[in-house]
Amino acid sequence: MRAGTGHDGPFDRSFTFDNDFTALVASNLRGKTSVLEIITWCLRGSPRDRLQADVRRWLAGVELDATVAGQALGFRLSLDAGELTRGIVLAATDLGILADSDVAASRDGVSTLIDTGDTDDFAAQVATLMLDRLDLQPVVNAVTRGAQVGTQTHGWPAYFSAINLPAGPDKPLVGEQSMGGLAGRLLQVFLDLPAAAVLTRVKAARDVLQAEVTEERERVRQAAEQRATDRTRVQEALTAAEGELARLQQQAPGPSLTDLADAANRRAHEVADAQDEWDELNRVYREVRRQRQADEKALNNVKESEIARLLFHGLDPSACPRCETPITTQRRQEELNVHRCAVCTAEVVGESGNDEEVVSEAQARLDASRAAESKAREELEAAESALSRLTAQLDTAQERLRTDSTADTVRERMSAELEVARWKGALEMLPQDDSADGGQENTVLAVLAAADKVLDQDSKSAAADLLAELNTEIADLSHRFGMAALERVEIDRAARLKVIKGGGAQSFFGKQSPGEQVRLRIAVVIALLRIGARRGISTHPSLILLDSPKAEEVQDLDAAALFTELAELAAGDHVQVLITTADFDVSQSALPEGCLVMAEEGAPLW
Repeated sequence: MRAGTGHDGPFDRSFTFDNDFTALVASNLRGKTSVLEIITWCLRGSPRDRLQADVRRWLAGVELDATVAGQALGFRLSLDAGELTRGIVLAATDLGILADSDVAASRDGVSTLIDTGDTDDFAAQVATLMLDRLDLQPVVNAVTRGAQVGTQTHGWPAYFSAINLPAGPDKPLVGEQSMGGLAGRLLQVFLDLPAAAVLTRVKAARDVLQAEVTEERERVRQAAEQRATDRTRVQEALTAAEGELARLQQQAPGPSLTDLADAANRRAHEVADAQDEWDELNRVYREVRRQRQADEKALNNVKESEIARLLFHGLDPSACPRCETPITTQRRQEELNVHRCAVCTAEVVGESGNDEEVVSEAQARLDASRAAESKAREELEAAESALSRLTAQLDTAQERLRTDSTADTVRERMSAELEVARWKGALEMLPQDDSADGGQENTVLAVLAAADKVLDQDSKSAAADLLAELNTEIADLSHRFGMAALERVEIDRAARLKVIKGGGAQSFFGKQSPGEQVRLRIAVVIALLRIGARRGISTHPSLILLDSPKAEEVQDLDAAALFTELAELAAGDHVQVLITTADFDVSQSALPEGCLVMAEEGAPLW
């Protein structure tokens, strides 16, 4: 629904474009550019800013049928308030089936390739579809953002800029963006130079990795400088602390508080060890003394009691071996007095006759226990002496430590010692120089550089003949488009075009007038298509959209020549060209009526 134009109301308009050349003729601001931009929306997958917002809001639906790489495709856009609500792409066996407005995707010979209601998803799917159908690869190049180097991928929209040719002096020769060498990348792809897409990826990967390696080397260098600065600072502080400590030691020679504390600590450990040894020897002494006392009692018993002599070689338990009930003193006394076993209370009977042997053996046991007691006493007394000596030494060390720690010079020396220890620790904690040299990254970088060199050399070798042929074609086409003063052109792989005019004057593409830039852009694309046709190269989609070329300072005579030549070239080179113009007179005089889509002057084209 058109509104606010003086031609308001609903509209439903269909266009059929000639397979070779079509000129859309209408007054200014009457929908010529919009037709190209709507075609662009369908084929590109997303609209450009040149499609005005108010025009977008007029549209409820758009249908475009086109043959892409021999495949009939139908683009169906449903719109609301200028935004895509549903995007469909159909594939059919021929355009005739798609032209039926009632066609359904389920009909024989028709299939649905894309069906989505999301704007971004539709654009992404169309881009993938077109790259696949035209056998094109995304172009990758390195891009610098501040101090960071990354990669930027240019897909189908970048290629489409070589279809819908830009206008204006700020645009490059090929495409719409000059940054990152994109124009040269596109030119190399359209010339089908060997491994052009691979070369761009290798160059981008090399540039990114080189930036990363350079950044890492700079980081390592700065870190090494910082470590060296830190080590110098700490070493200077350590030297100063050691000098101060030496000065204090000269003023008050003698052991430091640290040495005194260490000595006191060692003495404390020695005293603890001596105490443990004394405790063990005291336990042994008490044990052998108890055994000596038991042996004395046993000797007295065997001398005085027959029952003791009878039981001398028997067991002497302290409790019942069965129920573990302790044997009382009364039981033992009854054993001696009434001859009843202290354990089981049975009467003890036996024959005597070896009394002297028993007494002798009891005496021997007593002698042995007395000797053991004497030895244990001597060892215990020696341990007591050592413990007393070490305890005295510990008291002395602790007293000296307490006395010396109260002196100002000693406190200063201790503080200096702590300062030395602190700086030594700080020096040890500083990391050593990083010896990592990024060997793996350097190897990968070397491989990428070698691949870049080989691929670039192959590209240069293949480009030499192609670029020479391209130069000839561009110059010939430019002459036909009215650039009579042009002698020759020289284009390189980066899509930099040098223009040589009469008298040998040289200048680059960006220095040409707007009208000359339009002619040269068209000449480059058609030259690429001509060379591609001769050499079997089909990387360019063979479609050119050109909006108002006469607006760029092209005079009527030159515009007529440009239109005529474009029409002839389109027919002869099998290129489909769509142009727009507001010049009714030039278009009608220069072009046959069959290739004109014309509105009444002042009336909308649709």
